[in-house]
Amino acid sequence: MNTRVLVILSLLLGIGAVLHYVIPGFVYGMKPDMLLSMMFLGIILFPKAKYVVLVSIAGGIISALTTTTPGGQIANLIDKPITGILFFALLLIIKEKVNPNISAGVLTAIGTMISGSVFLTVALFFLGLMEGTFLALFVSVVLPAAALNTVLMVIVYPIVQQIMKRSQLATVN
Repeated sequence: MNTRVLVILSLLLGIGAVLHYVIPGFVYGMKPDMLLSMMFLGIILFPKAKYVVLVSIAGGIISALTTTTPGGQIANLIDKPITGILFFALLLIIKEKVNPNISAGVLTAIGTMISGSVFLTVALFFLGLMEGTFLALFVSVVLPAAALNTVLMVIVYPIVQQIMKRSQLATVN
């Protein structure tokens, strides 16, 4: 593994951890997961399976440590690796077909909804609140998080892409 890539991924996860920690929970302690957008950015910048697995597991651990949702620790540990792998698969499918600036935003919205669905399913299963709660939480927490993450990605991705090209820190794909 390339040390420069690992440093950049760790910086992205660090930024995501701060964002995840400072945003307050509002519905059952659930909050928009801003760590996801940084995880997705890392996957877009370095689309290799080994980096995807690493950033997804590390993202799951960091999210589990900073969650305020009851049952969120286990849900985050399950959610992030599944989401990272599915996001990576979607990225590989559309990589050559769609403009990277457009695909980053669209994939972030889809990835956030996948993550929220997996997270809610696992958390609600462990809490025993599956009936009627999923849809309400999906609409009130996941959809706003998807919108917020998408806006963040649309703003941040072109900036990071330019920084990566100018500084020649790593090859931007």
